[in-house]
Amino acid sequence: MLDLYTFQTSNGQRAAIMLEECALPFRVHRVDLTKGEQRQEAFLRLNPAGMIPVLVDSDGPGGAPLAIAQSGAILLYLAEKAGRLLPADPRARAEALQWLFFAVTDCAGASGAVYYHSAVVPEKSPANVQWYEERLIAHLRVADAQLAGRDALAGEYSVADVALFPIVALRRKLVERAGGMPNLARWLDAVGQRPAVVRGLAAGN
Repeated sequence: MLDLYTFQTSNGQRAAIMLEECALPFRVHRVDLTKGEQRQEAFLRLNPAGMIPVLVDSDGPGGAPLAIAQSGAILLYLAEKAGRLLPADPRARAEALQWLFFAVTDCAGASGAVYYHSAVVPEKSPANVQWYEERLIAHLRVADAQLAGRDALAGEYSVADVALFPIVALRRKLVERAGGMPNLARWLDAVGQRPAVVRGLAAGN
C-alpha cells in the first residue's frame, strides 16, 4: 500500500495527481501545515526536513518499506513503479526529464518565492513580490512557446505536465493578468479536465 502525507500545496497536489494518473491505490494522510503538524515527531521520522509531500511505499524495492520526499523524486519513483508517464525512448525521456526539472526548479522556485515574500518574510516588500512574479511569468512564457502546436510539454503527456500543472493552476490569475500565453492557457484547461487530475486536486482536502 502507498501512503501519501500531504497538504493542499502545489507540491502536495503534484504527488497526488501522479498517484491518480498511475492508477495506484493510496491512502491520504493530511498534514496541516497551518497547525505545524509537519514539525511533529512522527512526521519528522518520515522526513527530517519537515516538508510535504512524503510517499511511503510499504512494498518498496526488494519488498522493504521506503519513505521518499521531494515531489519530483516521487513523480519519478511512481512513473517507474507503474510504467507510466515516462517515455521509454531515450530522446523522448530526456526531453520529459528536462521539462520536469524546469517545473520543479525554475517555476516552483519562483512561485514559492512569491508566496514567501508576500506572506511569510518578516519585512514585506511589494517590489520584491513583483520581481518574483515577473520571474515566474518569464519562465511560463518559455513553457507557452514550448506548447505551441503541441498538447504536452514533451510531445506526449508525461511527468513534466504533472509537475507544472499545479503551479500554473495556482497562479492562473497572474498568468491571465500577464496575458499573451494562449498555448499555456489551452494546456491548463485541457490538463485540468483530466479525471485523474480532478481527483488528485481533491486529495488531502
